[in-house]
Amino acid sequence: MTAGMAASVLASLPGLLPSPSTGVVHLGPLPIRAYALCIIAGVIAGTVITDRRLVARGYPKGIATELATWAVPAGLVGARIYHVITSPDLYFGAGGNPVAALEIWHGGLGIWGGVVGGAAGGLWAARRRGVAVRDVMDAIAPAMPVGQALGRLGNYFNQELFGRPTSLPWAIRISPGHDGYVPGHVGYHPTFAYELLWNLGVCGLVLLVERRFRIGRGRLFWVYVAGYCVGRFWIEALRIDDAHHILGLRLNDWTSIIVFVGAVVAFVLMGRGGSDAPVRAAAADAGDAGPEAPPVGEPTTRSVGGEQAAEGPAPPGEAPRAAAGRPDGAS
Repeated sequence: MTAGMAASVLASLPGLLPSPSTGVVHLGPLPIRAYALCIIAGVIAGTVITDRRLVARGYPKGIATELATWAVPAGLVGARIYHVITSPDLYFGAGGNPVAALEIWHGGLGIWGGVVGGAAGGLWAARRRGVAVRDVMDAIAPAMPVGQALGRLGNYFNQELFGRPTSLPWAIRISPGHDGYVPGHVGYHPTFAYELLWNLGVCGLVLLVERRFRIGRGRLFWVYVAGYCVGRFWIEALRIDDAHHILGLRLNDWTSIIVFVGAVVAFVLMGRGGSDAPVRAAAADAGDAGPEAPPVGEPTTRSVGGEQAAEGPAPPGEAPRAAAGRPDGAS
């Protein structure tokens, strides 16, 4: 089937979900790319959620923005490096363009590299700022999948990372010429949408586990990682874009298996001994009010809906207590 015939068939199937004709809007000479806007929206949402959860653990408002200043660039660099390493032929193979490896706005971010890079940058900033690493891990656990979900919308605008051809009612139209397009087929699994919905479900799972089992000490982060890996495994199996295969499985499937096992082991090991109370709150209870605590005799604060409310002066000779580490929602 020629591209012209495929276009005719495409136009005759109104039941399929449409794809955008372009992912770029020009404001004069300035191109505004939907892919970039989706990434930015994910970063903002993740930072806001993380900040609310850190405030509930006794940290000052805005601390997550400070950490994101380091985590976001490191995450983007890590995500791009992972993508380029696992898809070298696109940039260094026959007909490849090495300069295109730097053109991040065209898509191509590997979540595994993004998590490693972002975690390294954010946790380094946390230690530098005096924020307990395990508190940060718990705080970002539901924020990460929300940010990923919004970022996946960028794949929709780029018409990329879709799945095998299908006749299901929610199949999405893909225009000829996109990576993975199969001549003669116009409806495909919207695997980016599957992952978006799965990520929101992982966020809900993390919050449910937190509220029901009072799990903390950094272990919520590994609940998120394990939950994401389960979804990524079956979603990856549906995708048809170019990928390296090992023993019949796509490279990202093997990565999901390995990371899932690692997450389960880390969850078990981090749960041995100690209290599940947030580290900062526990330190304050022991008489160490932490670097941001108000002077003795000054009004202490507690978290109310993410805002600080006065609780009255602390008794002389007693360190003010930090806000209790109550689980906070993702709103």
